[in-house]
Amino acid sequence: MKKFILDPKTIELFPDIQIDVLVLNGIDNHVNEKDDPYFQTLLDEGTGAAEQFITVEPFRDNPVVAQWREAFRKFKTKKGARSTIEALLKRVSHGKTFSPISPLVDIYNSQSLKYGVSVGGENIDAIAGDMHLGEAKGGESFLPYGEDEDMPALPGEICYMDDKGAVCRCFNWRENQRTELTEDTTHAIIDIESINKDQAERSDVAIKEIQRLCKDYFKVEGKLLRLTADHPEIVIAD
Repeated sequence: MKKFILDPKTIELFPDIQIDVLVLNGIDNHVNEKDDPYFQTLLDEGTGAAEQFITVEPFRDNPVVAQWREAFRKFKTKKGARSTIEALLKRVSHGKTFSPISPLVDIYNSQSLKYGVSVGGENIDAIAGDMHLGEAKGGESFLPYGEDEDMPALPGEICYMDDKGAVCRCFNWRENQRTELTEDTTHAIIDIESINKDQAERSDVAIKEIQRLCKDYFKVEGKLLRLTADHPEIVIAD
């Protein structure tokens, strides 16, 4: 049995935290080039919808961006670390487009853009033991996507962690290669983090839309779960 647990320190820092979770079992995430137009359309629609979240100048004053920057100031972070949704919105603000990566990543990126929420995903089979969102002791092993050297977590950093180290650093900044979603992933967890009511309302819609899109494409009925301060623990694998 594997659990996903919100640790007390995370709840202390973010009492209104809500994490909407979609657990998927038995998917085929291999890229099929004939489906690229479908995923490109999803990404383009998400990019267009994302414009509503970047109407303010300067960029940092847009509510979605400002809220996550304020959240990151509550714990130790790597210099320059930003939330995953800020990274996506920054690309949109620069007029950049998104290309298909893999079916599941394309689905959740498109909805992250569309609803202005922070979405991540992990390969459940690669998670060692339970996964916690909590305060790092420091030194937890972390090899981010695209890097060759270990970049261990800092003491006091809020991270996703398992028995082997950090899974995602700085709340939702970067993923570990060890647990990232790949074409060979068959069991996945998708999560959307919210730290206030407005984000939570958008998250509720977004996770259901991701569930629907996954059912349509993968023909798999994903299971919806939710973590809050009052319900800080869920089972993600038997």
